[in-house]
Amino acid sequence: MQKSKTINYSDPLNEDFGPQPRNLKKITGQYRYNRDNIFVRLFDFLTYRFILMPIAFIYTKLIARIKLANKHLLKDLKKEGAIVYANHTHAQADAFSPTMHFFPKKVTLVTNSANVSLPILGNVTKAWGALPLPEDYTASKRFVKEFELRLKRKGVVVIYPEAHLWPFYTGIRPFTHNNFAYSVKFNVKSYALTSTYQRGKKGKLKRIVYLDGPFIVDEKLNSKDASVKLRNEIYEVMNERSKLSTYEKYRYVKRSK
Repeated sequence: MQKSKTINYSDPLNEDFGPQPRNLKKITGQYRYNRDNIFVRLFDFLTYRFILMPIAFIYTKLIARIKLANKHLLKDLKKEGAIVYANHTHAQADAFSPTMHFFPKKVTLVTNSANVSLPILGNVTKAWGALPLPEDYTASKRFVKEFELRLKRKGVVVIYPEAHLWPFYTGIRPFTHNNFAYSVKFNVKSYALTSTYQRGKKGKLKRIVYLDGPFIVDEKLNSKDASVKLRNEIYEVMNERSKLSTYEKYRYVKRSK
């Protein structure tokens, strides 16, 4: 049996173990979120359907062989937009697999600026649905407007509330209620998407992703309390699903003070 590699961490809320471009783009009021120009939309459609989709299929189905559990819940998503909250544990899987899980819907991934900062590739990831978090007031207004538009077009918006990549982490890290304010603001259904790593036959890695929901906004509460309640409900479900992981490639150990 292969021994797990140990990774030491200090801050579960802010520490990131993913790759970072050297020059990060600033997402300010100059950043263009909306892509409604007819030529831009045509470019987005062609690259999404004929480049991203084949890559996502090959990676998800043939290379990683990721299985989606509870597929029957996808029926509820056919006629409306929704927000999906997922744990962030694999760079490639988290980038490509949602495209396959929610096909034929267009998937938007809320990301940090690293995903749109690389030359050329940054523009391609925008076409594929990357929606980077804003860094000033003007950008925030445009971000929220574009977020709402993609939901109105019955798309799926995926948010990784843990915010930082921890490869093959088998638990659920703490996260705040802030990201759940979008579900409350737009009053849409929410789902949990939990990646697990399980030991299959002969000790080989078996990757199963669990879809749970829908979670409904409690309209009797004020916005903050509704966000907190939704966060707690989804966190609890994700935490229970994560306990199904039986394969530990990396062992994360908190540094002693």
